[in-house]
Amino acid sequence: MTKTHAAPGDELVFLPLGGSNEIGMNFNLYGYGPPHRRKWIVVDLGVTFGDQTTPGVELILPDPAFIEEYAKDILGIVLTHAHEDHIGAVAWLWPRLKAPLYATPFTAFLLREKLREKGLHERAPITEIPLSGSFSLGPFDLTLLTLTHSIPEPNGVAIRTPLGTVLHTGDWKIDPEPLTGDVTDEGAIRRLGDEGVLAMVCDSTNVFVDGEAGSEADVRVNLNVLIGQLKGKVAAACFASNVARMDTIIRAAEANGRRVCLVGRSMIRMAQAARSVGLLEGVGPFLSDSDARHFPDNQILYLCTGSQGEVRAALSRVADGSHPHVKLGKGDSCVFSSRIIPGNEIPIRNMQNKLADRGVRLYTERDHPGIHVSGHPCRDELKRMYQWARPHIAVPTHGERRHLLEHAALAKDLQVAHAVAPRNGDMVRLAPGAPGIIDEVPAGRLYVDAGMVTAENGDALRERRHAAFNGVLAVSVALDGRSKLASGPQVRALGMPSDADYPLDEALDDLAQEAKDALFRLSADDRDEDHAVEAALSRALKKAAFRIWKRRPVVETTVLRL
Repeated sequence: MTKTHAAPGDELVFLPLGGSNEIGMNFNLYGYGPPHRRKWIVVDLGVTFGDQTTPGVELILPDPAFIEEYAKDILGIVLTHAHEDHIGAVAWLWPRLKAPLYATPFTAFLLREKLREKGLHERAPITEIPLSGSFSLGPFDLTLLTLTHSIPEPNGVAIRTPLGTVLHTGDWKIDPEPLTGDVTDEGAIRRLGDEGVLAMVCDSTNVFVDGEAGSEADVRVNLNVLIGQLKGKVAAACFASNVARMDTIIRAAEANGRRVCLVGRSMIRMAQAARSVGLLEGVGPFLSDSDARHFPDNQILYLCTGSQGEVRAALSRVADGSHPHVKLGKGDSCVFSSRIIPGNEIPIRNMQNKLADRGVRLYTERDHPGIHVSGHPCRDELKRMYQWARPHIAVPTHGERRHLLEHAALAKDLQVAHAVAPRNGDMVRLAPGAPGIIDEVPAGRLYVDAGMVTAENGDALRERRHAAFNGVLAVSVALDGRSKLASGPQVRALGMPSDADYPLDEALDDLAQEAKDALFRLSADDRDEDHAVEAALSRALKKAAFRIWKRRPVVETTVLRL
C-alpha cells in the first residue's frame, strides 16, 4: 500500500552514478528521507567495456564509493532486465554494498550464474519478483511494468513514495509483436498517469531518430527470406541477450533445412536461461561445434557471439582462423543481425575485413536494413510514452550529453513542466518544491584489469598508456666493488622506430654512450648509491630519446654490483 504521508524534512532524490552522460554502465539511486537519514534503493548496476583508450581493461564498473558509505541504508538493488550494462557489475560490487537483490525470473537466472562465478551465490540473496509484481522496500512501494526491449522480461518500475511516484523506464521500445513476452502494458502506464506521475526517468538512446524502432516480427520475416537464399555454411551473429533474435534465427535456419550450432559461452548460457522461463520451445536440439563439422555445408548454421568484434568471442576467432571447430571460407556467408555500438567501429570493421578476406559474404544492417531493429525508443515512441505517463518532471538518462539535452528539449516541447538532465554524480531533488540539482557527489569508474578491480587513474594503466605511445627503453649496467663500470651500459628498446638512415642498433649505441657519459659525470659518492645511478641513467636516456624521436619513453634501469 502506498505511504501517503511525508514527514517534515523528507526529500525524494534521484542520483545517477552511471548511465547519465554515457550509454551503458547504468547505476541509479533513489533516496528518501531527511538528508542525514535517507534510505536508498539502487536501480540497476551495470558495466561498460574497455576500448582503445583503456588498453588491457576488460570491464569498466561504476565506482560505488559514495553509496558504499551508506551501505547499511540501502534497502535493495532492483534489476530492470538482464543486459550487461544493467546487471554486469553486481557480482563485482555486491561485497561492497551487501544489499538484497530483486529481479524477475529470467534476470535472476543469469544473475545467479554471475554470482556463482564469484563464489557469492550463497551469500547474495535474490528475491524473484513475478512479472507485473509489487513489493515494498521501506518508504518505497515498487510495481514492475511490462515493457518490450531486446531481451526477455524488460521492466519499468513504478516507485511510489509519500512525496510522489516516479516511473523509471529502464530500457524499452514499443513493439506490437515482440515474439518473446507480452506487449508493452500501455494500460498500466496510463493508469499510473491517471494517479499522477511526479517524474519519469527515461531512456534517451534513440532520441535523435525519427519514427519508431520497428518490430521483431518484421525482422523474423526478413531473416527467414535471407537465410533461405544462402548457400554453403552460414554464420549469424547477434547479441546473445536478444533471445527473440536468437529464436528467429534458429527457426529461420530450421525452416530452411539447417541444424543450429550455438558457438560461444554466452550464447549457450543465454539459451539455458531462456529455456528456464519457457522460451525457445519447439526448436530442435542444438549441435555441438565438433559435431557440426560432420554435416553438409548447406545444412548447418552457426549462431555466434562476437557481433561487436570482441577479440576473444567466437566470431573473432573464426575470422582469425583460430577457432578449433568452426571454419568459414569461400562460398560461406555471415549475417550480422545487430547494430554497431558506438566505439566498436574499428574492431568490427577489422573482423569483417578478415572474414571477407577468407571469401565469406557479409550481410549487415547497412546493406539489408530489415535484418535488425533497435531495442530503444525513437522519437515517436518517446512521445507516446509521455502521452501515457504525463509526468510533471522529465529526467532523461541512458544517453550521452547530447542525447540527454535533446531529450529534455523534447519533453519541454511536449509540455512537461520541468526537465532536468543530470550528469553522473548530480543529485536531483524531485520533491518537495521545485526540482533541480542540489548536490554533486563523486561518480568515478573502476577498471577490471586482469581480473583485478583497480582505480580509474591507477599507475598500471597510466604507465601502459604512456608506454603504448612513447615506447620503452631498458638500460643495465654492472659496477665493480669500487663502483666503477665493469660492464655495459646495455640498452634495449621496445616500440621505438627506426629507418634506413638511422637504424635502431645505431640509436641504441648512441643511447648507451649517453648513459656511459652520465655515469662518468657522477661523483664517486653518488656512484655508491643505486638510486643516484638509476636517476642519472634515466635522465640521460629520456633526454636523448626526446632528441632522437621526440618521444618520452618509459625507462627501466638495472644496476648490478659485482
